[in-house]
Amino acid sequence: MDDWWRGCVIYQIYPRSFQDTDGDGIGDLPGIIARLDHVAKLGADAIWLSPIFRSPMADMGYDVSDYCDIDPLFGGLADFDALLARAHELGLKVILDMVLSHSSDQHPWFVESRANRDNPRADWYVWVDPGPDGMPPNNWVSVFGGPAWEWDSRRRQYYLHNFLTTQPDLNFHNPEVQEAMLEIMRFWLERGVDGFRLDTVNYYFHDRKLRPNPPASRDDPHPSVNPYEMQDHRYQKNRPDNLAFLGRMRALMDRYDERVLIGEVGETPQRAIEIMAEYTRGAGRLHMAYSFDMLGPEFSARHFRSRIAKYFKAAPDGWPCWSFSNHDVARHVTRWAAHAAGEDALARQAVAMLLSFPGSACLYQGE
Repeated sequence: MDDWWRGCVIYQIYPRSFQDTDGDGIGDLPGIIARLDHVAKLGADAIWLSPIFRSPMADMGYDVSDYCDIDPLFGGLADFDALLARAHELGLKVILDMVLSHSSDQHPWFVESRANRDNPRADWYVWVDPGPDGMPPNNWVSVFGGPAWEWDSRRRQYYLHNFLTTQPDLNFHNPEVQEAMLEIMRFWLERGVDGFRLDTVNYYFHDRKLRPNPPASRDDPHPSVNPYEMQDHRYQKNRPDNLAFLGRMRALMDRYDERVLIGEVGETPQRAIEIMAEYTRGAGRLHMAYSFDMLGPEFSARHFRSRIAKYFKAAPDGWPCWSFSNHDVARHVTRWAAHAAGEDALARQAVAMLLSFPGSACLYQGE
């Protein structure tokens, strides 16, 4: 099997702001098709499309209401097939952003699940009875602030949401949910997709006992903007069950030629590289993963060297993917402006450095 992904350059496209062809002010799939020649001439090996599935867009597509259809904002399945065909003609692989840890609250699965406690999908999401005082079962908090539990008056239970209240977490402890996720992947693989970028890959499973998270280490910084960082989320994510399910995902991918699984690790700087390594070393896991370690304000040889060395020490047989910019952060030419004589010089220095790192590289559109 061709390990094309080793050392590849992936070009991330955020469809909404890339190229608009129908005059509604929102980028679309025909717009991406029109620019694929340019991306190929840059020397990219693959494109990563940020979410294009049907969505109410409460979180810009990271709240999916139909995993097997394209949101009309961007086009339709025929447009996607045309994009895939043109990309392959140009020698470009196509990687889809797959958001599996949670869905939109408008997904038919959740609509059915919240209707009552005895429907076929009643256990597809994480539902918990309130405590005797009516409070949530534990102290878990959302990445976006506030409790990770939302009260639902129909079921008279709380449901888990690691992100927005409109993004309920799926219950991966339910075998039916696991099968549904694999079937979604199979749908796109059969259509010819070359791989998936798995959003928040370390959030799939939660602690069955719902144990409370302990405080974060006192050595960890406590950002004033988000109390989420004040907890050690050992029971909310990074659960051992995750690795077993990644093995099932990898087994599915390996039935197809030249496909790739890339994981986004959502973790604190203190643990991100450790989780990256755990999820990519040995067989039966992700092909590669990336974290936010190089997406912050730090710009020094010491910082970059330490991240790379720490990864390969923990996973000598693993493979990382490094990036300086993406849709979640300000571009690196802005973040690191104080370290160069101008944006052009910094941009050239950064891309030369990024492409010299051992591993694969991901460029954000426009770089």
